[in-house]
Amino acid sequence: MSTSKTTRRNKIKRGIRKKISGTTSCPRLTVFRSNKAIYAQLIDDSNGQTLAAASSGALGLPSVKIETSKEVGKKIAELASTNGIEKCVFDRSGYLYHGNIKALAEGAREGGLKF
Repeated sequence: MSTSKTTRRNKIKRGIRKKISGTTSCPRLTVFRSNKAIYAQLIDDSNGQTLAAASSGALGLPSVKIETSKEVGKKIAELASTNGIEKCVFDRSGYLYHGNIKALAEGAREGGLKF
């Protein structure tokens, strides 16, 4: 039986979410990538709240490229530091850790987030 890309990614995503969870002191940094934009959120799973969010569309960046992803990572790190968050848990949401996902993580690290 063949599976589609999204089915495979959702299966991996469920496995990742079983293992990691965000708290108020150490939220979960989750990533969503589409063909037109990339999104990042800091989520507190214990309270069910989104603490900070950044996207390429909100920053006015034209398309999803490595540089765009790095800028979104820096923006989410900046928002986290204004909220007093220094550490987080990275949730790649089933995507492979390369390309845009890796660039977003590196941008967040450059911005001061530790994970």
